[in-house]
Amino acid sequence: MSGRRVMVIGAGAWGTALAQAAAAAGNDAVLIGRDQVVVDQINDQHMNRGYLGEIGLSPRLSATTRFEVLAAADLVLSAVPAQTTRGVLDGIEADLKRQVPVTATAKGFETKTLALQSEIIAACWPDALPMVLSGPSFAVDVAAGRPTAVTLAGANESRVREVAETLASGTFRPYVSTDLTGVELAGGLKNVYALACGAVEGAGLGLSARSALMARAHAELTRLVLARGGQAATTVGLAGLGDLALSCTSPQSRNYRFGIELGRGKSVAEVEAEGLGLAEGVATSPVAMALARQSGVDAPLVEAVNLLLGGRMKIADLVHMLMTRPLKKEDE
Repeated sequence: MSGRRVMVIGAGAWGTALAQAAAAAGNDAVLIGRDQVVVDQINDQHMNRGYLGEIGLSPRLSATTRFEVLAAADLVLSAVPAQTTRGVLDGIEADLKRQVPVTATAKGFETKTLALQSEIIAACWPDALPMVLSGPSFAVDVAAGRPTAVTLAGANESRVREVAETLASGTFRPYVSTDLTGVELAGGLKNVYALACGAVEGAGLGLSARSALMARAHAELTRLVLARGGQAATTVGLAGLGDLALSCTSPQSRNYRFGIELGRGKSVAEVEAEGLGLAEGVATSPVAMALARQSGVDAPLVEAVNLLLGGRMKIADLVHMLMTRPLKKEDE
């Protein structure tokens, strides 16, 4: 179902990559950004060098700073950071918030309210059809047209399928899901575990330790997803295991890179000062802990990441704490 008008809010790496994917699927894609220099570069040079280097952008992709283009949207994608979603959507004029699918692509939970991204959309854009897009995907791969598969979730399966067909191409494949809660939780939690795996790498604890951590992270993630009403199948799919594996092993993951520096003994402030880019897991970690406690779920890895981020324990002490917990069956 190509030939639609796809508006993407956020002209960073991920927003640009998604607009590129939409254009590659035969749609007219418009990026809505706040930096006029970036907007002009996209329109004049068909590049977004600050975020995607020399990757050429489709001639069917344009950019603007004006939210008024939303009046013509068949589909809206929100590609702003998780903690800014509410502010951006609240700032859009009410008469532009038509009854269209609005898909969140940020992977994180709101710190002040514990809200998921779809819940923020529902609150800020009452006539929207909230959806979320998640899964193992780096912006540079999507923008360059490398094969990528993701999960697209929403409550109405037929409408989700329409959006998936709009975005699908020979290099970008969205799988349909109705497990909105499970997909969102998996996407946010994997960033927390990526911090932990990066810390293990930075501390030089070995690949065996990292692999064990990933397996236990998946078990913990599954417990929380099920407790919050999500589906077990989601945790072994693209949004669960797929994204967890990518984010917990690749230096391209900002959360993994951030964790590496924490494992080397640096504080959060020191790592942030180095300009590694936004690591959503830093803000998501305390919310994940709050959700786990609210649900009565044992989440020792999320707790450990919070202790590490707060500077209350070093990585070696955290590993000792986790390794000396009471023994139990693996499926407990």
